[in-house]
Amino acid sequence: MGILARSALAVSALTLLNSIVFGAAIVPGFDSTADGRNDDGTYTIGGCTNPAPGGTCSGDPVPIGFSFNFYGTVGNTLYVNTNGNVTFDAPLATFTPFGLDDAFRQIIAPFFADVDTRNPASGVVTFGNGTFEGKNAFGINWIDVGYFEENVDKTNAFQLLLVDRAETGAGNFDFIFNYDRVLFETGDASFGSDGLGGFSAHVGFSNGTGIPGESYSLFGSGVPGTFINSGTFPLVDNSLNSSVDGRYIFFVRGGNVVTVVPEPGTYVMLLAGVGALAFRKRMLGQSK
Repeated sequence: MGILARSALAVSALTLLNSIVFGAAIVPGFDSTADGRNDDGTYTIGGCTNPAPGGTCSGDPVPIGFSFNFYGTVGNTLYVNTNGNVTFDAPLATFTPFGLDDAFRQIIAPFFADVDTRNPASGVVTFGNGTFEGKNAFGINWIDVGYFEENVDKTNAFQLLLVDRAETGAGNFDFIFNYDRVLFETGDASFGSDGLGGFSAHVGFSNGTGIPGESYSLFGSGVPGTFINSGTFPLVDNSLNSSVDGRYIFFVRGGNVVTVVPEPGTYVMLLAGVGALAFRKRMLGQSK
């Protein structure tokens, strides 16, 4: 076999490998830093990665390489939380997801659930800088991660990208949820069983004021059996503002998210009930 033929075969094999490992939606890279094996941890610069339940980290948030304006919060750093989210105001160790529609936290959550990476067979959370469609970006990967308590019989693979869109205005950015595999929705400490049921995952964002219309939960959040691959609304089989299955793109312009998906009326009442209950549980405190 000639050199060119062998090179072409190698490229084809690499392309196939990426499609298997990452899927169509996951963008390779963004993995220069790993947060280590932990449960309910937060990665901070110079601080802890695994606080005690309800504890706080003393380090600084992670710089993302560009400035953003998120509902008036202007900055260039964030906290990377193991449990499927990033926050701008403070680390978040909460493991049972609360409703994001009226949450009092500045949060973007591609899959807010009880992720646990302590099992050696689990992937760990990684993050770093890169590009998306030629634009500067910061990404966080939750690839092949397990769930509490150290379970890996079901693993998820998802990603959050924040993309610099300063060319459209100061502080403007896009954030993107990418999903390759969603097999669990709940941890054992959130009344789940084998990764299913109980207080299941929430997907969305909040500006932290609790004002309706300035936060958002993807319909099906908190509803067991919705987001998993075999569910009623599999995240991997649907999309928003993208032709790629498993990719959900949100545009932040002038500090506001300007595009969200409409919620079917049949989900709104159920979502509100589950979200409120989960939020009350958070306010009362949790322990494992």
